Amino acid sequence: MLPRPRGVLLTSWLLGGVLLVFIVVPLARLIGSQSAGSLMRVAARPDVRQAILLSLEAALLATCVAAVIGVPLAYALARAEFPGKGIVGAIVDIPLAVPHTVAGIALLFVFGRRGIFGGFADRWLDLRFWGTIAGIVVAMLFVSAPYAVNAARIGFEAVDPRLEKVARTIGMGPWRVLWTITLPLAWRGIATGLTLTYARAISEFAAVVILVYYPMTAPVKIYELFLRFGLNRAAGMATLLLAITLVLLILFRYVAYGQKKATGYGR
Repeated sequence: MLPRPRGVLLTSWLLGGVLLVFIVVPLARLIGSQSAGSLMRVAARPDVRQAILLSLEAALLATCVAAVIGVPLAYALARAEFPGKGIVGAIVDIPLAVPHTVAGIALLFVFGRRGIFGGFADRWLDLRFWGTIAGIVVAMLFVSAPYAVNAARIGFEAVDPRLEKVARTIGMGPWRVLWTITLPLAWRGIATGLTLTYARAISEFAAVVILVYYPMTAPVKIYELFLRFGLNRAAGMATLLLAITLVLLILFRYVAYGQKKATGYGR
């Protein structure tokens, strides 16, 4: 057995530790600035609770939509070879590259009052994307869907195609192979992608504030509190949202890890 590359591991931990400190210190300082009493007072405000609940609900809806339309695209990108595949992958990644203020303005041209789809939906479907949760979901979906597609694609690519071929040779149809073999094996990647999608959707500010603004999501409300009352008032709600987000992230990752342990996949 080859000896462990302790020098490489030690260097990796030392350099990686700098990144961990960079992430943890500002968050710890934010949390440390608030007492339990101040957090309770912030949580007791109806406008704060409403904004946080709206963010959680809209992010969940955006994640569900990303699962329905993003995971199939990830499967196609992982399993199919076709002209322009690289272009399709690049299009998926565009929301990660453009500033989200640009995303919000671009979405206005499509989903705004005079947008290509927004005006049509208002006139014929009685569906509005301004001043409603529908617009918030659209903005969240635009900026977070790439996480679902990319992580699910990696999950599908990690599944050995030979397993699927063997299943087909014993009489299993393509849909049964997908549901009983491919998806369970790729589950961890899919779950990771949806977790990141949900977390990114909750945190979105720029695209939401440009397309919708009202009703206020939690990030928009935090920004309003900062402008109106200063740092301390905004820090209280920011700490509350951070705590809720961390709990949800830990829960979702536990679910994904638990699925891996239960099935034995990914060892």
